[in-house]
Amino acid sequence: MLQPVMHILKQKNIILASGSPRRKELIENIGLKVGLCPSLFEENLDPKDFKCMSDFVEETALQKVLEVENRLINKGTPADVLIGADTMVTLDGTMFGKPTSEQEAFEMLSRLSGRGHTVYTGVVVKASDRVVKFTEKTDVFFGKLDEEQIRGYIATGEPMDKAGGYGIQGVGGTFVERVEGDYFTVVGLPLYRMCKVLYDMYKGK
Repeated sequence: MLQPVMHILKQKNIILASGSPRRKELIENIGLKVGLCPSLFEENLDPKDFKCMSDFVEETALQKVLEVENRLINKGTPADVLIGADTMVTLDGTMFGKPTSEQEAFEMLSRLSGRGHTVYTGVVVKASDRVVKFTEKTDVFFGKLDEEQIRGYIATGEPMDKAGGYGIQGVGGTFVERVEGDYFTVVGLPLYRMCKVLYDMYKGK
């Protein structure tokens, strides 16, 4: 999709307002060079202040981008394009962020077992004064898991830095029976929509 504007994008200093190697790899796999700058935003927004989950994840992603932008400007190394994302797992109206303990990871995965849940990823792309925000959501269905399987997975350490306590691109993918929607939304960066935004920003330039 980006081939017609790739010559422009390759000249841009693109920064991902994240420390996620998974998101970085997704962008690099389509031929773009991107730097990582983990945001220092506290992610302390209250979901109750937002009318829907999309608004919540988009605002969190925006705050990540703005924090990184200000820091880079103050250092004299501004980015041409900043990309931020926030992913949240939801089930029965409850949000599952990153587990804070192995016990919490166990409780999350036990609740997801044998059921479908929804993953929201909000994305912000900022190029100079232009800001584009969007959210993708994907339904993920887990097979039935027993306690031994869940505890064995937690022992790998993978769940501890993942929203919902699992990584679909890793060992956690073995729990997933099916996905309805964009797989990359679950990984943490909806690739099609992000590329469409970048293409629309730079086509004809």
